[in-house]
Amino acid sequence: MTLRIAFMGTPDFSVPALAELIAAGHDVVAVYSQPPRKSGRGMTETPSPVHAFAQAQGIKVRTPEKLKGADEQAAFRDLDLDVAVVAAYGLILPQAILDAPRLGCLNIHASLLPRWRGAAPIQRAIMAGDAETGVAIMQMEAGLDTGPVLLAERTQIDATETAGELHDRLSLIGGGLMVRALAALERGSLEATPQPEDGVTYAAKIDKAEARMDWSRPAPELDCHIRGLAPFPGAWCEMEKDGKAQRVKVLRAQPVEASGTAGAALDDTLTIACGTGALKLLQVQRAGKGVQQADEFLRGFPVASGTVLS
Repeated sequence: MTLRIAFMGTPDFSVPALAELIAAGHDVVAVYSQPPRKSGRGMTETPSPVHAFAQAQGIKVRTPEKLKGADEQAAFRDLDLDVAVVAAYGLILPQAILDAPRLGCLNIHASLLPRWRGAAPIQRAIMAGDAETGVAIMQMEAGLDTGPVLLAERTQIDATETAGELHDRLSLIGGGLMVRALAALERGSLEATPQPEDGVTYAAKIDKAEARMDWSRPAPELDCHIRGLAPFPGAWCEMEKDGKAQRVKVLRAQPVEASGTAGAALDDTLTIACGTGALKLLQVQRAGKGVQQADEFLRGFPVASGTVLS
């Protein structure tokens, strides 16, 4: 049976789910996305990835600033939906919106709830050194990611995986999982499991101040920090050139067995001592420059053994 759906999402993460719903033959009658934002040198208004994809599919796109107004809620209710599918939309859904679809609102969340409720579950999972994560399909309610879980899929986090790489994998998993959830919902075979009170953690939005590297931390922890913030906003430190401190992002590194004063270069190939162990920096980026492999970076920005990074 075809379901009458409104899709609510904004970033790249959400696009595969919308594509899967269309491919499965569901009737996506409207797409809701964040309003176009000004970006680029010309500060031109750019539609979100979901907005652009939906337009290319000929689907009506709505971009309200908020959903609290009576007119906006009435327009949503008039869509006469079976279900709303939500994936990283970015707006809080008032109770009137949650109650409007016949089968409610289902959310794709990039963690194994109740671990990592909130805004940055992918980054926080890697930064915390989690060995696994996954995607949960959740029945939405008024609380922040507190609704019962309808379906979930686990996946291992690779020891070298960055947040960007994991984001792309979970995005694909989420799209397929939502299609499975809707099929089970149609059959009446989807079981809602309340989230346990134990194990709740919150994935707070990444603060720019967090991105600075603390070389006194153990190398494995710093590696998780780097991978969890790559490619954006990027963990960073300061390196000195011509007497001036310059900010350098570290996008990929490898823990190695070595020791020395925390923050000190142990050789001239970017092996940097940590509180415990050391990190071999593999991929870096200077402000205003492209991403470089370590050897390429060092040709224009040599870092001698004994140099202390801050």
